[in-house]
Amino acid sequence: MNKIRKGDTVQVIAGNYRGKRGEVHTVLPKKAQLIISGINLVKKHQKRTGNVRTQAGIIEREGPINISKVALVCKNCSKPTRVGFKIFEDGTKSRVCKKCGEVAE
Repeated sequence: MNKIRKGDTVQVIAGNYRGKRGEVHTVLPKKAQLIISGINLVKKHQKRTGNVRTQAGIIEREGPINISKVALVCKNCSKPTRVGFKIFEDGTKSRVCKKCGEVAE
């Protein structure tokens, strides 16, 4: 079970975008990276191809950021926190906020 998933709100804790919050767009688990909307914008020089819909020029898009540079924002206390796991009596496993102890789903 991953600690950070697609759709989670995270806060950047290190780097140029420190303190900014965004929603996780894509998770790349093999590279331990995330793509977050509005964070780590890079400029890509795109060449026009044979396809008519392809736009040529400089395109700005989100680049991947290392998962160790972000912290999950708890929905209950709205603070960046570490994530723990708790197994309930019925056998389900859930993510838990380390600061307030509430389930972070």
